[in-house]
Amino acid sequence: MSLGIWGKLGGAGLGALVGGPIGALVGSVAGHFLVDREGAPFGATPRDVVFTTGLVALAAKMAKSDGVVTPSEVEAFGQVIEVEPAARPGVERLFDLAKRTTDGFEGYAQQLASTFRDEPALLEDVLDGLFHIAKADGAIHENEDRYLREVARIFGLDEPAFERLAARHVLRADDPYLIIGLERGASDAELKARYRSLVAESHPDRAIARGLPPEAVAIATRRLAAINAAWDRITEERALA
Repeated sequence: MSLGIWGKLGGAGLGALVGGPIGALVGSVAGHFLVDREGAPFGATPRDVVFTTGLVALAAKMAKSDGVVTPSEVEAFGQVIEVEPAARPGVERLFDLAKRTTDGFEGYAQQLASTFRDEPALLEDVLDGLFHIAKADGAIHENEDRYLREVARIFGLDEPAFERLAARHVLRADDPYLIIGLERGASDAELKARYRSLVAESHPDRAIARGLPPEAVAIATRRLAAINAAWDRITEERALA
């Protein structure tokens, strides 16, 4: 049986292959995962490892910035990061090491930004996952907001893009136009074109086709649901066909 990404983390030398702060983190936990023989060998940096390990590391650093990890946040973490029971101790160690390391979150964010620079939608997926965890206790707290904004800056997202992403979760979530990313004065044609573009960009099938891990697929699924819900409200308001 394949252990998925967590089995890959058991492979010797994977940390060196990944490189950077994420690679250092992978190398420090390699002995704490069962090795998935189906996951090796690697001819190039495994993108699923970078994506998921980077997401875990940034979630851990966000927890440190907030000062406390609530049960609701732990539950939300489990909704974003898919962990097989056999891999749970290793993932917990990965999270704890990332939280305790003296390295700043900026290094993890910069490595993700570099790895996925040609796929900005994947960087939004990372932020989507972090927002889902941050909002789990009912609010985005001040330190979490600063943290998320700085991660967004490193990822190259401008303020409108950040606000549009945030609207899917907590901030100004009552405005469906913000979620779609257009002003209320936009024409019907502009709205339809924007909606179709977002659906094509966010559809989970794209993540599956690119061989991304379940975490990316789950985030894309939640994102698409938020976009569709916003579109339903707009079409009802405007009586669009």
